[in-house]
Amino acid sequence: MAIEIREITQRFERIGAHSHIKGLGLDENLKALDVADGLVGQKKAREAAGVIVRLIKSGKMAGRGILIAGPPGTGKTAIAVAISKELGKDIPFVQVSASEFYSTEMKKTEALIQAMRKAIGVRIKERRIVLEGEVVGLDYNMIPNPYNPTQKIPESATLTLATKDERRTFTVSSRLALQFLYQGIEVGDVIMIDKETGRIVKLGRSERAKKKYDIGDVETVEVPSGRIEKEREFTYVVTLHDLDEANARRSVFSLFEPVSREIDNEVREAVDEQVKKWVEEGRAELVPGVLFIDETHLMDIELFAFMNRAMESEMAPIIILASNRGFAKIRGTDIVAPHGIPLDLLDRLLIITTEPYSRDEIKKIIEIRAEESKIRLSEKALELLTDLGEKNSLRYAVQLLAPAYEFAKIRNSDVVDVEDVKRASELFVDVNLSSAYLKKWEEKMLAQ
Repeated sequence: MAIEIREITQRFERIGAHSHIKGLGLDENLKALDVADGLVGQKKAREAAGVIVRLIKSGKMAGRGILIAGPPGTGKTAIAVAISKELGKDIPFVQVSASEFYSTEMKKTEALIQAMRKAIGVRIKERRIVLEGEVVGLDYNMIPNPYNPTQKIPESATLTLATKDERRTFTVSSRLALQFLYQGIEVGDVIMIDKETGRIVKLGRSERAKKKYDIGDVETVEVPSGRIEKEREFTYVVTLHDLDEANARRSVFSLFEPVSREIDNEVREAVDEQVKKWVEEGRAELVPGVLFIDETHLMDIELFAFMNRAMESEMAPIIILASNRGFAKIRGTDIVAPHGIPLDLLDRLLIITTEPYSRDEIKKIIEIRAEESKIRLSEKALELLTDLGEKNSLRYAVQLLAPAYEFAKIRNSDVVDVEDVKRASELFVDVNLSSAYLKKWEEKMLAQ
């Protein structure tokens, strides 16, 4: 009889480039702390972003946007993520590169509209049957991805919830298991699950859960009492784009249509009217989110003109642009402008600048990223990575953490040492060494 063997993973984690960021790290007077909420340095930029957050919360940012300008690797994206964290956990945060607006499947202005509406949330309130409690057990049943056998995805999961009075174990589908992964649900979190739709809300961290890190503040909540299954007011956030797509589907065969198809303006107008009605009835509220557009210089004059007008709409998100360019041509014209952005749009932006990190700041950032990735570094390895970050780039030093840790494990050690970092740096080169390699072998390389 054939026996099927599957890997059961106790805990699955995916560490993102900015998953360690919890906020801007400011005190009550909007003064930036040296190290707080996962951010290091860039004090002026963080303090300016703190003022931006207050303006947004008080409704005084209408019709304006933000530009974060600075050299590559100076924390522009990190500050944008921190702004979204300060605004609240339910605030939609959409990150795109300007190159994503150019596609053969839809007009560039349509792509921009969809990105903007993905960044506008609608918080809906309903009475629902929910499962609420502290996660005291979460085991994933991992199987190879049918589309990429080198990766594994959860086929199902076993979830154990507990309140002060009850404890129950559930087997959940792959769809819910993926939601747990995407939201970073782990043992010790207090969650609420809509039993009918499977929507998950992370309420916070249980007061009796053990804390593993002290970087940033984690909202602590009391363990619920009573039964796990109960009727409660269930609050969830959908985006205007979600509602647009739902209303645009008119047949059961729509699932087989291209997901990137354009949406008629009539559909959007109907959605806007419906949302306004919900807001007037007290069933919903608008949640303006953040649309972060990187590589802004890739936008052309038509997109800039469209964005300039769209920012005046009452249903517009907070738009944050990021640029590492100096004076550059505005795409589609011969006009040279600061950051490659038209002057009339620049006039509507609050501009925040970032500066290169100091050696001490580079060292601290590497420490934080290592701790977030659960990688232990020896003091000498940390110094070598700091040297590489200062000489080459901070991004290069951070990227060496994972391969260096693999070499440490080959040595049966759980601490990364100098030899591991050296071996990783010899195998993986930075952009400067890559350029030197291209020059050395230029004659053997294929030209355009």
